Amino acid sequence: MERLDYREISAEGWQRLGQLSRYGRDCGLDEQLTELVKLRASQINGCANCVNMHVEILRKIGESEERLQNLVVWWEATCFTDREKAALAWAEAVTLVADSRVPDDVFQQARGQFTDQELVDLTYVIITINAHNRLAVAFRRVPGT
Repeated sequence: MERLDYREISAEGWQRLGQLSRYGRDCGLDEQLTELVKLRASQINGCANCVNMHVEILRKIGESEERLQNLVVWWEATCFTDREKAALAWAEAVTLVADSRVPDDVFQQARGQFTDQELVDLTYVIITINAHNRLAVAFRRVPGT
């Protein structure tokens, strides 16, 4: 059961977070890549609402079941490109920043696959989904609502 409807209680905050979400959608990064990153961060954060939503989005845009199922073990799966693996490693390190401190090797891996602009934009995507996850988990957003 949802604790509070944060979207209604702080509509302005919700709108501003939505603006940052729109930036992430419109910044020029591949939608499939950003949705994979959002799904992986949501899995790490235990956000059922966001996992549900991003799996559905990925299916609608043609993502394979093999890749959806292997996302939790992306580092050993052969179905992800080097660019996707770099993005997923970056997403995990940024999501787990308190533990990981975002290691230099992960930064170098990401920098080898993304321009500076793309890497900053990818980081905006990651911090945005983390904000969404934290709101949804804290206030027990019901999946599918």
